Amino acid sequence: MEKIPLTKAGFKSADDELKKLKSVDRPSVIRAIAEAREHGDLSENAEYHSARELQSHIEGRIKELEAIISRADIIDVTKLSGAIKFGATVTLVDEETDAEKTYQIVGEHEADIERSLLNINSPIARALIGKEEGDSVEVKTPGGVKDYEILAVKFI
Repeated sequence: MEKIPLTKAGFKSADDELKKLKSVDRPSVIRAIAEAREHGDLSENAEYHSARELQSHIEGRIKELEAIISRADIIDVTKLSGAIKFGATVTLVDEETDAEKTYQIVGEHEADIERSLLNINSPIARALIGKEEGDSVEVKTPGGVKDYEILAVKFI
C-alpha cells in the first residue's frame, strides 16, 4: 500500500476527527436511531431515515480516516530546508496585482484552500516544487496563465 504524506498537524487533525466521530458522533446517531424507532412505522419515519443516512456518512468517514492514519507517513517539516517541496510554507506575490498569498504545500488529504493548505498536486504547487526564494513562476490555471514571484520559503 502506498504511504500518504501528512504533516504533523495534518495527522493530528485526522486523528482528532476520528476520535470525535467514534466517541461523540457515532453514539449520538445510535441514540437518534433508537429514538426514531420508538416512533413506530419506519417506512414513513423521516427522523429514522435521516439518522440512518447520517450514520452511513459517519461510518464512511471513520473508514476513510482509519485508512489515512494507517498509511500515514508523518513528515516533520521543521527538519526540511532548501528548495520548495512538501511541507514548505511559501509566500507569493501576484506579479500582475501585487497581491500577496501564503500557502503551505500539503498532501491531498489535508489540503484546504480556505486555510491556505495547498494540495501538492494542484497547478500552483506543481509549478512551485523545486523553486527557491526570488524565483518567478508561471502557473497555468483554468482562468489563464498567472505569474508569481516567490517572496519567502519557510519550513515551519
